[in-house]
Amino acid sequence: MRIVIPGGTGQVGGVLRRALAARGDEVTVLSRRPQRLEDGVRHVVWDGRTPGPWGAEVDGADAVVNLAGRTVSCRYTDANLRQMMDSRVDSTRAVGAAIARAARPPRVWLQMSTATIYADARSRGDDLPHDEANGVLGGEEPGVPLYWEYSVRIARRWERAQAEADVPTTRRVALRTAMVMTPDRGGVFDYLSGMARLGLGGPVAGGGQHVSWIHGEDFVRVVEFLLERDDLDGPFIVAAPDPVPQRELMRSLRRAWGRRLGLPATRLMAEVGAFALRTDTELLLKSRRVVPGRLLEAGFAFAHPTWAEAAVDLAAQARRLRQRA
Repeated sequence: MRIVIPGGTGQVGGVLRRALAARGDEVTVLSRRPQRLEDGVRHVVWDGRTPGPWGAEVDGADAVVNLAGRTVSCRYTDANLRQMMDSRVDSTRAVGAAIARAARPPRVWLQMSTATIYADARSRGDDLPHDEANGVLGGEEPGVPLYWEYSVRIARRWERAQAEADVPTTRRVALRTAMVMTPDRGGVFDYLSGMARLGLGGPVAGGGQHVSWIHGEDFVRVVEFLLERDDLDGPFIVAAPDPVPQRELMRSLRRAWGRRLGLPATRLMAEVGAFALRTDTELLLKSRRVVPGRLLEAGFAFAHPTWAEAAVDLAAQARRLRQRA
């Protein structure tokens, strides 16, 4: 296939572009800064906002997988939240406009979204996870910080930008993605593993909040599955079917790294740590408990369905990467 990946230079984009190129696809990455990527992967510069020569890459492509958007690993200041909103909405509108102008539009457009669109799981009251059929969208939970509502607003507008695009012949899929766990440096698994190895990977604020996740290899397999299945469109939760409480997530991670000690942290301690790391506690404190109902109904089989096994596999891969480095 000929596949265009806007925003394909980030951690998740790197995993995806390498896998698609390895299977023989013709891959073109769009990003704001010119750089050399792997052999077999083309790179084209765009600004993520306006039409330009990059639109020619979309015309005649089989698929677009748009991953563009500012990282969420930052302090949730007003300026950063606006950048998160603008980078996601503007890039999605730009992709939609390019598809609309194409003489030969792609047959499918996979658009990155986020499982954060769902409400904090503790607000449901029925002790059930969110899925596509019965999930409750967030933004109105009582007692949560106002900027959590803004994160949900970003997700809603992100998806709306894709839905409003005038692309009647292109199948649209929104990828409501949980934390993508890969062994690469700088990703969420690397960050959590560092805490576990230092003995700091204990429960945060009690550890009862759920964490939804997906192994990077399964993320790639989901994308490949949805690229091929012409009968599937709309929103899909892209997460393993095993969301776990944060204390269990870190316990399994410590075991995978051969560590026993995991010091607990209060909410205040988490705030101080997040400030020092220039990130935000929403990533630790919001209860994200989602399950991939539509993927399972469509027959998708996860290679890494449980966190305990996935943590062992990822830790082994990370060790091999560290040894080669």
